Amino acid sequence: MTPENTALIFIDVINDFNFDGGDDLLANTKDILPNLIKLREFAKEKSIPIIYVNDHYGLWQADFREIINHCRNEKSKEIIDKIKPDNKDYFLIKPQHSAFFQVPLHALLTDMKRTHLILAGIAGDICILFTAKDAYMYKFSLSIPNNSIASEGIDNNNYALYLMESVMDADVSPI
Repeated sequence: MTPENTALIFIDVINDFNFDGGDDLLANTKDILPNLIKLREFAKEKSIPIIYVNDHYGLWQADFREIINHCRNEKSKEIIDKIKPDNKDYFLIKPQHSAFFQVPLHALLTDMKRTHLILAGIAGDICILFTAKDAYMYKFSLSIPNNSIASEGIDNNNYALYLMESVMDADVSPI
């Protein structure tokens, strides 16, 4: 991994947490928030592109401000305010779990000549896992810091990390 071949992908960090299990995911996301901030600062310092790939919440607009306005509430505002994208970051919306499925992420990464991905965000046992599987199939090398992904359940998160390390050859060392 070098800064020149790396991209940081934040998955679903703009979130309203208004669903069954959302309170558990919120608590676990708050636990990893300092590490997400460190990753963001590291990427900015090293000129590593930051790509947010997020659920669309029925808006189908790739304008991160619209998604933020929709998701910002009493539960989510601390996380959103500390980790939201800025005008230099990339922001893509996704229809389902993987950040690659029906999203121009692969084309963007290819155009940027990025071959190593750092994945972080939520939910580790769903969207991060599906994204890691697709990234592996596209032959990207992966870093998925184990202290930078969260799921509703700790056991599910740990099992997803196990799969990403053992099957997808991801480096899951903490940041």
